[in-house]
Amino acid sequence: MELIKELNQIQKKLKCNKSQFNSFGNYAYRSTEDILEAIKPLLPNDLTLFITDKIIKKENRYYVEATVILTDGKEKIKVKALAREAEMQKGMNEAQLTGSSSSYARKYALNGLFLIDDTKDADTQNNTQVGKSNQIVKDRQAGKDKCEKCKKDISLAEASFSKGKLGTYLCRDCQKTY
Repeated sequence: MELIKELNQIQKKLKCNKSQFNSFGNYAYRSTEDILEAIKPLLPNDLTLFITDKIIKKENRYYVEATVILTDGKEKIKVKALAREAEMQKGMNEAQLTGSSSSYARKYALNGLFLIDDTKDADTQNNTQVGKSNQIVKDRQAGKDKCEKCKKDISLAEASFSKGKLGTYLCRDCQKTY
């Protein structure tokens, strides 16, 4: 039961700001490295933190399962998180896709163990989807309701998807070749 008390103290003291910024998505975030940097000074000498990854295949899709283990050598606390590899991501090779999924899964396993709150993170619907939707409505009112590549009229759904995923307004046909 001593390990739980140690973890509780770390959870209470841990401060990990979102010091990174994604200019493409226009949001602040914290990386796995940021979290580890904040945790290390708080770990007593008798505690060790391990992080491992395992690749899992389910129905022709690959997932990275990250496991974070906090131990004092006698007891251990284990938290797992999964992240699915994207089928493809522009500008990334297969190794980079796996690495990206690993970082994401590790980050959320660490969040779970150390109670890092991401309710205002870019991964939640509350701040990004509302902000993106409002921007899309403003853009459409300003006449930006055409594909920026072929100039064809696009629906609100096409505009929302392409602006959110690709950062520009594209029809479905042009999204395929982007």
